[in-house]
Amino acid sequence: MKKAREVLVIGGNRYFGKRLISRLVAAGDRVTVVNRGSSAPPPGVAHLVADRDDERALAEAVGTRVFDVVLDQVCYTPRQAAVARRVFAGRTGRYVMTSTVEVYEHEDSEKLVPEAAVDPATVPVDLELPWDDPEFLESHYGEGKRQAEAVFTTDPAFPFVSVRVAHVLGGDDDFTGRLQHYADRIRTGAPVAVPPVTHPATYIHVEEIADFLFWTAGEDFTGPVNAASHGLLALDGLGTAVAAQLPGGAVVFEVTESGEVSPFAFRRRYGMDNSRATRLGFTFGDVRQWLPKAVAETLGKDV
Repeated sequence: MKKAREVLVIGGNRYFGKRLISRLVAAGDRVTVVNRGSSAPPPGVAHLVADRDDERALAEAVGTRVFDVVLDQVCYTPRQAAVARRVFAGRTGRYVMTSTVEVYEHEDSEKLVPEAAVDPATVPVDLELPWDDPEFLESHYGEGKRQAEAVFTTDPAFPFVSVRVAHVLGGDDDFTGRLQHYADRIRTGAPVAVPPVTHPATYIHVEEIADFLFWTAGEDFTGPVNAASHGLLALDGLGTAVAAQLPGGAVVFEVTESGEVSPFAFRRRYGMDNSRATRLGFTFGDVRQWLPKAVAETLGKDV
């Protein structure tokens, strides 16, 4: 019989995080969630209340607990990473941080980008930047994630993995409103604002990224790993998929040179190479196969 693991999830009470927690519980793991107390975890899950930015509060909440795996869903800055590194040193056998495709924001390649394009061991860390300023953090999202990865990597306190997640679609609880934006525009006949040239991207379904994080928790590889479904998706393909599920729907694109553009109207490519994860044993789906299901979920249709 498989031994139950002690698993800590930092954050993760919504979207693919809550799906990850349900998979851990179903597998028989003993799951603890730590957050600021804004929402309770599901039944059967232990709950610790602490602000992860407050090192003393986080350390006191964790106490003497030791974990097989820590799954960090909400690490956005090198300061947060530095706190977590100190608190969990010697307290976990594996640390999995949810990172992002945005770490590649300066890698505008025509080819799918591999993990080696951004080596966290070479990323400079500046803890003095105004990471507590919400506006600064929002405009430096990719940089915050790069530097957080670097903190865990350059002076390792435990085996560390950073999961660089593609743009996530699907689910009836997609709080981002990005696909809904297209549905609303198409329903009303309003144009979708796009730059003069849009570029394709890789995506991943909300259930697939939950599967991937659950799988990663049980593996023993370390370092960055890209999580993206097979296949590049262009903006017109995404718009067409939404329009196909709306009566008389048709997407109208309107080019803007410098104004704000619609979600997923990328001015650069966001394509990730998923071959490392594939070699390690994870089987990805194809974006073109699950996209209609993702649209239906977002629109509240039966799937």
